Amino acid sequence: MTIKPLLCAMLATAFLTACSTAPVKQNKNTDSIVFTEPDLSAPFYALNPFDYAQPPVFELELKKAAAQPVTKLEVTDPKTNKKVVLDTNKLIIPTVNSTQRSMKYAALAGQNEIDITDIDDFLQMVEGKARHYPPHFTDRQERKGFETKLKEVSAQLDELASKNNASFDILIRAFKASIMGRNLDLGSAYTTKSLKYAQQILKINKEDAEANFWFGFSLSEGGGQKEAIPYIDKAIKAGVQEAYLVSANNFIYMDQKKNAIQTLKNYKVKYPDEAEVADRLIAEIESKGRYNVWQILNNPAKS
Repeated sequence: MTIKPLLCAMLATAFLTACSTAPVKQNKNTDSIVFTEPDLSAPFYALNPFDYAQPPVFELELKKAAAQPVTKLEVTDPKTNKKVVLDTNKLIIPTVNSTQRSMKYAALAGQNEIDITDIDDFLQMVEGKARHYPPHFTDRQERKGFETKLKEVSAQLDELASKNNASFDILIRAFKASIMGRNLDLGSAYTTKSLKYAQQILKINKEDAEANFWFGFSLSEGGGQKEAIPYIDKAIKAGVQEAYLVSANNFIYMDQKKNAIQTLKNYKVKYPDEAEVADRLIAEIESKGRYNVWQILNNPAKS
């Protein structure tokens, strides 16, 4: 099985066909109308916040799934009542009774499991646009398509997460979806849900790097800068690359310019390939005092 880059998967994702109006091309031979799927704009935030040099986590999981032996299954398609053969491994997680991450690769989900492939695919795409606030879209219709689908996915995850014994894997996804729903201004309920999920997740594992990273920056970007510090610090110590940028941004919010600059200097030492980015951010902070890291990165560097 050949794994296509995430961008190819993005272009083939059916549920985003409504993101923008597809161009129409006339076929001179048959006079038929051919609809061309519009390209989605490139992600704004790094698709792997743990390590910018690595492929997205979702793509890494797909590669692991492809590397595993496949147990072919013949099942009946409930829509057509026809027999189909499942011969591709999917990403399967438990829905209940699991307090640790527990991804497995199989052709079909079993009892108390869910094929999370499509959900993870979508969450990865929307994360590239709306992980931080404010979200970054270049097309209004594209954003509307993401918003509509995120509401559906979040509702599905909320239902699974409502169980008292909901798995860690379900809770972390419901948590991330709720944060991005807040970032997309889908309503105050998403903020409430994100706080509830964060408490549940950190009660299960207070050292989880991803949970601390997401909770840290969501608190910071929601106005709780002081409260965010211990969670951001844990993420940095756990090796989450983007946590340095989150920390610098948090210090900017708190008018602690020196701490923000020192954090970026530390970032440059830890990640030499990001030296140019760090220097640019430092220069902007020194010249303008108070500034948002994501706004700086949003503006092309001056030549």
